[in-house]
Amino acid sequence: MPSPSGDPLLQPYFPSQHGPRHHHRHVRDCQPTKYGNVTHEAWPSDNRTDGPVATTRTFVSYIPLEGKDHKAVYGHFTFVRNPLRTFSVLEPGGAGGCQAYRRAPVEETAKLGNCLVAQNGGYFDMETGECLGNVVSDGKLVRNSGGLQNAQFGIRKDGTMVFGYLSEEDVLDQANPFVQLVSGVVWLLRDGEVYISQSQMAECGEIQTTGTFNKFINVISARTAVGHDSQGQLVLVHVDGQTESRGVNLWEMAEFLKQQGIINAINLDGGGSATLVLNGTLASYPSEHCSFDNMWRCPRSISTILCVHEPACQPADCSGHGDCVRGECRCAGDFWRGPACDVLDCGPSNCSLHGICTYSGCLCDAGWIGSNCSEACASGFYGDACTQKCQCQNGGSCDPVQGACSCPAGYYGTSCEHECPMGWYGPNCQKPCACEHTCPCDRETGSCNVTDELAVQDQLNRAGQCLASQNKGRSKEKSSLSEKTWISVTSVLALLLVVSAMGNVGLFLKARPEKHGGSGDYRYHPLRVMNGEASHTSASAAGETEDAQDQSQALL
Repeated sequence: MPSPSGDPLLQPYFPSQHGPRHHHRHVRDCQPTKYGNVTHEAWPSDNRTDGPVATTRTFVSYIPLEGKDHKAVYGHFTFVRNPLRTFSVLEPGGAGGCQAYRRAPVEETAKLGNCLVAQNGGYFDMETGECLGNVVSDGKLVRNSGGLQNAQFGIRKDGTMVFGYLSEEDVLDQANPFVQLVSGVVWLLRDGEVYISQSQMAECGEIQTTGTFNKFINVISARTAVGHDSQGQLVLVHVDGQTESRGVNLWEMAEFLKQQGIINAINLDGGGSATLVLNGTLASYPSEHCSFDNMWRCPRSISTILCVHEPACQPADCSGHGDCVRGECRCAGDFWRGPACDVLDCGPSNCSLHGICTYSGCLCDAGWIGSNCSEACASGFYGDACTQKCQCQNGGSCDPVQGACSCPAGYYGTSCEHECPMGWYGPNCQKPCACEHTCPCDRETGSCNVTDELAVQDQLNRAGQCLASQNKGRSKEKSSLSEKTWISVTSVLALLLVVSAMGNVGLFLKARPEKHGGSGDYRYHPLRVMNGEASHTSASAAGETEDAQDQSQALL
């Protein structure tokens, strides 16, 4: 039927098999006016963690038929607690299966996903194996249909379950993004009421290889569906059957689910297969589409699957640093680690003990660089990220953290700009010279023998002062020795004078006239004798002198 806007009918799945491809338009163009622009229903999911993850029970139901009593229907209900952490939409054969058009049986995909319960889900092109509709698997957008879809089921990040029709804006919403999303055909129950007639208007077209849309709804076949109950438990429904032989049509399916207390539900089967795997074992009877000579057209070999798995993500939401996906934390960023995404690990020894590990990598301490903060600043640089240039002169090295200069031997100052003053040497001029007379030493080694020509020139004035000081010291030393000598000599001479004077007095007294027997004669002693000069004359000279004296005395 034509749309209210006059656009061609929406045929999103198999246009090549049902006439020409149609122009795209948004799903709201076909919505019943009863609900206005509200094209989907949301319901908070059960978040209890006590009890089993999933409970699967087999049912046998008798559905009344026109003109007959009733018919027996066989299948399974699976009630899933805490679906945000225990439910996933998986691509065929695992991640990347849709892009690769991969064909994999439900059993194989269920094994890869460690599924406790699994059943076929979304739609695909039976010729190519291409996944159709919207697909979000464990938080990853696998396929975006651009808003041109039929019934949808998804779970948002906050755990809200969504059933109905979604625009592209709804699918791509990042305020509360979808973590799981799969497309179906026909909204079976909306808010506890059968919604098939409205779906026929909203979904607008022939969509199945089994024939027209009307035939797809009314054909008896194996069926699968997904819905929820009033407690927020996710409910997976599997009805065993075979096309046009046994099973249920969608009217019977919707009424049956309504009687079981299901609130919202959409159909997910392709009208020919309803495959259920429990703990790795196939629990349903394949339809005729799965014969060995036509295996690649078998729905259970291609479609995405609905998987229920054990939750293992604790603490809740993986410490806020990741998402719980199929029971395991998938940590955000490159550096969150651990089962609960609560450990920051930036590499070897966590930033080499010279930095802090952050969600964006190592934040290095001042003086250190490198992805793991294992490299010190290059010579001549210091500070945060080693971006500041050192100011040290004369070969001084700077501290890589603060930039303080460490001066080489012979220099000092904040920038090592000064030479050591006279009397000091060594690194930062910290050592006093040990040279005599305050002579300058080599400013680097402290040696008193300054032989380096440049050093001699640099210290010429001080060297001159030193030499003058040395000469003065020598002159003073000589002067001091002469004074001592003269004092000694003077003392000896003075003593000799005293002795001489005393001797002269004694001789004078002794030279006074003596009486010889009453004659009254006096004896005369020459002065030379008294002064000791006669001692150095010969004996004859002395005799002659005595004779002369006797003669002179006789003359007297």
